[in-house]
Amino acid sequence: MIRPILQLGNPTLRKKSLPVNIQNEDIKNIITDLTDTFHEAQRKFKYGSGIAAPQINVLKRIIFIDMSGFKSELINPRILKTSNKTFEVWDSCFSFNVSFFVLVDRYYSIEVEYFDQKGERHTIKAEDKLSELLQHEIDHLDGILAIDRMDDKKIMMSSELSSNDF
Repeated sequence: MIRPILQLGNPTLRKKSLPVNIQNEDIKNIITDLTDTFHEAQRKFKYGSGIAAPQINVLKRIIFIDMSGFKSELINPRILKTSNKTFEVWDSCFSFNVSFFVLVDRYYSIEVEYFDQKGERHTIKAEDKLSELLQHEIDHLDGILAIDRMDDKKIMMSSELSSNDF
């Protein structure tokens, strides 16, 4: 089911999400709604590679990613390691209606542990854009938005951005 995406200013986006107990919770419907909502937002905005459960008003530690050959739901994701190297990237969000981008610093590479719907543990080592995306979505689970990580308060409207800025 496609759900409304909460927008900047909604207090739920600032709350910490609760861990998921995979054995005791029916998370299949949440993941279906998250995936359906992601695909609709991606179709609407022609942008986006991930979404977090708080964005659809579900305070559970679940994200969905579809980027660069990596497509999965990640349950209870947590960052295990980060590189010393960082990079700047223009970041936006479905919760901003992708109407503006902010310049943020992110770790160039990270290692993330997560679980799938069956409760199996996985780790992924991500670099560059996938690393940035995972950091962005995991931040949502902690009530942190891209605007909180803005570099020197640099902001750009979508209409000003060229494909070279990504």
